[in-house]
Amino acid sequence: MSALAFGAAGIGNLYTEVTDEQAYAAVAAAWHHGIRAFDTAPHYGLGLSERRLGAALREHPRTAYTVSTKVGRRLEPADGTGDGTGDDRANGFAVPATHRRVRDFTADGIRRTLDASLGRLGLDHVDTVYLHDPDDHAEQAFREGYPALERLRAEGVVRRIGAGMNQSAMLTRFVRDTDVDVVLCAGRYTLLDQSALADLLPAARERGTAVVLGGPFNSGLLADPTPTATYDYAQAPQPLLDRALRLKSAAERHGTTLRAAALAFCAAHPAVTAVLVGARSAAEVDDCAAQFRTPVPPAFWEELRDTGLLPADAPVPGEARP
Repeated sequence: MSALAFGAAGIGNLYTEVTDEQAYAAVAAAWHHGIRAFDTAPHYGLGLSERRLGAALREHPRTAYTVSTKVGRRLEPADGTGDGTGDDRANGFAVPATHRRVRDFTADGIRRTLDASLGRLGLDHVDTVYLHDPDDHAEQAFREGYPALERLRAEGVVRRIGAGMNQSAMLTRFVRDTDVDVVLCAGRYTLLDQSALADLLPAARERGTAVVLGGPFNSGLLADPTPTATYDYAQAPQPLLDRALRLKSAAERHGTTLRAAALAFCAAHPAVTAVLVGARSAAEVDDCAAQFRTPVPPAFWEELRDTGLLPADAPVPGEARP
């Protein structure tokens, strides 16, 4: 995987509509910047993200990139007909509500969901499959879902298996109690939230499990901390907004940006193999790639530790990796 990965929720019309041309341009920009890891899911735009990503990648050799998708939300035609009315904005996506999501971590459900994803992507295999947000379905996910992924890996339908969640506790259980290859942890190891430092990241280091970090901007607050910014897809609480503004001021004092610092912090932990950033346009991809390459002065990290904005045991860029 490339150290910077492309999250394709945005080109599935997350929050707002994106044209086919804009989606293609975003993926093309990612390729131009050397990004070769792409993540999607049926949940993103009711399959729109997978269709657009597959179409954009079709012109490139299959061995030149990796694709991950997710299982656990099976898509069924709305009302059994596919003629759903209204839109899917209640679930965060500006697409017609032609399908509904069914939480399904059964072995049969996982195979059916993956087969449908392969069809939308236009691929005969994907590199990684994650159990998608099994928070409230832990028993079924561990008893049925995970063994199904093991069988798919043994058959060569997928190369790596894992789980993707917005929490670290259950991901730590996957790392310790199963043979997952990789976990995707969103929003729980950032400049605002280092909760994964207490459980998931040390467990992954011990087991040799790869960690992909999603949500490095906590869904927007660390990209642009304003009163209307979102944190974990909701209105940012005032204390977190205040903390983000302090981080931004520190970054500016040291001649860098909060975005660059947020990405650099995520990439600095030795358990992390890739940082996953969502983008909906070529301009956003260009900016993320530029920020990812921007060095952050050591004095910035020193100030964060000295002022309590960052715990002393959180690795920062430039420190020797054990």
